[in-house]
Amino acid sequence: MNAFTYLFLFMLAVSLMLKLWLAHRHARHVGAHRDRVPAEFQGKVSEHAHRKAADYTVASTRFGRLENIYAAALLLLWTLGGGLDLLDEAWRAAGLGTVSTGVGVLVSAMLIMALLELPLSTYHTFVIEQRFGFNRTTPTIFLTDLAKSAALTLALGVPLAWVVLWIMQGAGALWWLYVWAVWFGFSLAMMWAYPAFIAPLFNRFRPLGDAGLKSRIERLLNECGFKSNGIFVMDGSRRSTHGNAYFGGIGNNKRIVFFDTLIDQLDGDEIEAVLAHELGHFRLHHIRKRLAGVGLFSLLGLALLGWLIEQPWFYTGLGASRPSDYMALLLFMLSAPVFGFLLTPALSALSRRHEFEADAYAARTRDAGALVRALVKLYEENASTLTPDPLYSRFYYSHPPASIRIEQLKHQSGQRLAEGAPA
Repeated sequence: MNAFTYLFLFMLAVSLMLKLWLAHRHARHVGAHRDRVPAEFQGKVSEHAHRKAADYTVASTRFGRLENIYAAALLLLWTLGGGLDLLDEAWRAAGLGTVSTGVGVLVSAMLIMALLELPLSTYHTFVIEQRFGFNRTTPTIFLTDLAKSAALTLALGVPLAWVVLWIMQGAGALWWLYVWAVWFGFSLAMMWAYPAFIAPLFNRFRPLGDAGLKSRIERLLNECGFKSNGIFVMDGSRRSTHGNAYFGGIGNNKRIVFFDTLIDQLDGDEIEAVLAHELGHFRLHHIRKRLAGVGLFSLLGLALLGWLIEQPWFYTGLGASRPSDYMALLLFMLSAPVFGFLLTPALSALSRRHEFEADAYAARTRDAGALVRALVKLYEENASTLTPDPLYSRFYYSHPPASIRIEQLKHQSGQRLAEGAPA
């Protein structure tokens, strides 16, 4: 153990204690407001739905505390507990080359980590989601998804890991810059490929059949300048009753996707308003801004790793006895979230700002009242709490809390009426 070990343990303890304290506050606050629907939602959300949302939130939050403790314990076992060292020695004993050994360590570590997290995801799906009536995933679907995910990890992860380690081994002092270019290019390629080639491995997609709704959506897309390869309905109901909508892909391979559960829950005006919000992210360049942010952070991270990889204390401080490129990469991937956790509130605030801006765009282009009605329905159907703890929501929430978001939309709708524009 060295000074970096103590810094790592301190940051891990701080982040874990903060997570547990925030979760405790959130569960207590939601539970205390369980029996009264907030005034702005009375007559729109039933008392039964409000209590269900509170109970679901409390159950999920409490389970999240166990997940945090479990994740911290696994991290200590992998690092200071010698787990990565044992895995490294096992692959070194196979007598493979340096790059091949590194690929084996990286990919097997990722698969083992996923396997160790399996009990938690199983419990969440088949106990918590089942208890509140959201789960429709069968054991067969669950296991099939796992097998497909593992196969996809191997098919994509092995070549990527090989290229990265090959660059790290032979590209000199600026290897981190070349690795960043490969990783960022790979990420863009996956975003392009996801809608047409990856998502269909897990879900079925069919073209939107409602001619009237399709015509309205196409008119909205034309107004926004959004070129799409199609409007599809996804069989989300095979796994869950939660509803959602999104557009995926980049460049010439973008798709509009509605969950079938969302189509069943909302009327045409509400669906159009929800899509207007999503298209607001496109028109306001939020996707590009987020990509640029991810690119910058990853570049800075790899530049930092380029320095850390030469520091013996980095390896010994995290329990690795034999320095190597792949071990440095693994240790960095595991430890970076611990040191970066305190950035969460700033990133959440930026995301909420984008959501407010997308709401404002939707309110300018479509009926703000329809978006409010859609949000209320989705909050109720998805059992999203209407009374989150203020500090918890400021720290974590990527979307504004329900009451603040809807109040802002009502204000914007009132402004449009005062200006003589249709709401």
